[in-house]
Amino acid sequence: MTAAVATMATAAAIAAVTALAGCGQQPDRSADAVPTTRFSENGVTVTLSVSDWRASKGTLTAVFTPEKAGFHLYSTDLPATGVEGVGRPTAVAVAGSLKPAGELAATAAVHPISLPGVDAPVPVYPDGPVTTTLPVRADGTGEATILLGYASCSTREGCTIPVADRPVRLRITGDGPVFDAP
Repeated sequence: MTAAVATMATAAAIAAVTALAGCGQQPDRSADAVPTTRFSENGVTVTLSVSDWRASKGTLTAVFTPEKAGFHLYSTDLPATGVEGVGRPTAVAVAGSLKPAGELAATAAVHPISLPGVDAPVPVYPDGPVTTTLPVRADGTGEATILLGYASCSTREGCTIPVADRPVRLRITGDGPVFDAP
C-alpha cells in the first residue's frame, strides 16, 4: 500500500466514524425555538414572537415595520381616537388564556410633530420600524388572541388606513405558545 492510498484510507475511515457518531442525535431546539408569525396589512409588516418562555411567562414582541421609507407610527400613549382625531396608537393587547403581566413598552423614542389643522402636537416614533414588548403570562392552556392596532403616516405622502383590533391567534400548550398558521 502506498503512502497516498494509506492516507486516503485513513481519511475515509475518520469520515465514516464521524458520520456514525452523529447518527440518531436530534438537534437541541428548546433553547432556540421562539414561536414567530408575520403578516402585512395597510402598509405595515408586523412580526410577532414570544421569547423567554419559562414557568408560563414570557415576553411578547411585536415589530411594526412600515413598508415604505419616510413613514412613521404613532406612540403607544396616543389616545385611542388620536389627537383632535388625528392618528391611532400603536397597540398590543392579549385575551383568552394569555394575560398581560406588565405594561407595553416601545424601544423607540417618542417625539412630537406639528400637523396642519391640528393645534396640539402629535406624538410619533421616528420613521421606520418600531419594536414593542409586553410581558405576558398564561392562565393555563387553551386559545389566546393578540389584538394589534396601528397606523403609519408620512408628512409628505399622508397616512395609510388605520388597523384596529387585528386578531392573531395562538394556542398555549404545555410546552408553551404556538401561533396558528396565518
